[in-house]
Amino acid sequence: MSNIENNVEIVICLGSSCFSRGNKAIMQEINGYLEAKGLKNSAFFHGGHCFGNCSDGPIIKVNDIEYRQVTPSMVQEILNKAFGIKQ
Repeated sequence: MSNIENNVEIVICLGSSCFSRGNKAIMQEINGYLEAKGLKNSAFFHGGHCFGNCSDGPIIKVNDIEYRQVTPSMVQEILNKAFGIKQ
């Protein structure tokens, strides 16, 4: 896949509010996506402290773009955009 952008940073909020709203499922979806697409070496996926918008959780940041109220079904579209993968 020659069109893939390298060094995509994915930060998942580790705050208790985001986790109670479903960030555990989001984390699993991101890991599954990176594994399935062979992109683990092209991403820096890590947790971050509370982003301060608890009522809008679950929240992830991808290359400093904040996504709020993320659901597992949104992950593929968000990451395809970040990696420059066209569907």
